[in-house]
This record gives sequence, C-alpha cells and structure tokens, in this order.
Amino acid sequence: MNQVNELESAILARAQTLAAEYRTRAERSRDNILKDAAERLHLLEEREVLVAKAMAERAYRRLVQSSELKLQKQMDLLRWNMVQGVLDRLTERIQALAASEAQYLPLLQGLISTAAEQIERDQLVIEVNRADLLRLEPQWSEFAQAVAPKKSLALAPEPIETLGGALVRSADNHIRVDNTFEGRIQRLQDLLHRQIVERLLPASRTDLGTLARP
Repeated sequence: MNQVNELESAILARAQTLAAEYRTRAERSRDNILKDAAERLHLLEEREVLVAKAMAERAYRRLVQSSELKLQKQMDLLRWNMVQGVLDRLTERIQALAASEAQYLPLLQGLISTAAEQIERDQLVIEVNRADLLRLEPQWSEFAQAVAPKKSLALAPEPIETLGGALVRSADNHIRVDNTFEGRIQRLQDLLHRQIVERLLPASRTDLGTLARP
C-alpha cells in the first residue's frame, strides 16, 4: 500500500513538475509573441509615420510651388504693366519731341543720313508722316543736300503712318531701312524692356533674363 501511495505521489509530483515547465514555456512563448507583436506594431507605426511625413512633405512642396508660381505670375504681370507704362510715356515724349522743330529736325536729319549710308544705292526715296511731309516739302532740296550730299534723295509724295522718323528705301524698293520711331523701338524692344525693368526693379536683375509677357 505504501508503494502505491509513493508511486501516486511520484506521479503527481512529476505531473506538477511537467505542468510547471509547460506553464513556464507557455509564459515565455506568450512573452515572445507579445514582444514580436509590439515590435511589429512599432515598425508599422514608424512606417506609417514616415509615409505620413513623406506625403505631408510632398503636399507642402506642391503648396510652396503653387504659391511661387502665383507670385511669379503676379510679378511678371507687374513688370509688364510697368514696362508698358514707361513705353506709353515714351510715346508721349516722342510726340512732344516731334512737335519741337528745333529739336526734331536735326534728329530727323540724323536718322535719314544713317539709313542712307546703309543703303548701297545712289537713288533713294524718303517716306515720312504727313506733318513732316508738309514741313519738308518747301525746303527739301537744301535738306536733302545737307543729309546725303553724294546721293539723290526724293521725298515720297504720300505720307506714312508714324510718330516720326523716316522710312528710307532704294528707288527700286529692293532695300529698305525703317528708321521711323516705331521701327527703331521695335528693333530695340528687348533691350528697352530689360533696361526699363532694371531701372524700375534693380533687385530683380539676376532673375529676369528675358522679360516674360502675360
């Protein structure tokens, strides 16, 4: 009987020992599982945070770029309006200059003389506006002789539409030099725009390049 009791006690003790071992193993496995789950959750959170930061950064960059584009467009429009304002005032100054015969006639002589030198023809036709045509007809012989004494200059009988200056062409109309005020402004347009903007907005010289038009 004692042997039976001892066997039962031994079996119970063994069973308790095994149960304790399995419980310990289970606790370790649970801890490992929880630890792995916590690490995976942490990695997932970090990844989501990085993704969120990247998306926020892209959204911020798009917003900044959009704002910069709007600002650039506004600046371009401002520059263009300022340039146009200066050019409009330039037109007024040209009209005032053309109205002053003492100042204008020497300038007109210079414009015609320069064009005549550029044309390798002896027979030239000079076209001017209506006011200059009326002004020059009575004194054309003396005027032409002073402008280009080595060439024959004819004053065209029909006026052209221009603020001032002259359109000079060969008699055969194969060579033309547009020395009207509009023609010279057109040829110098890019330079005029750049210089006007540099005078009005000197701080923006480095980023202008060619003036953008709206």
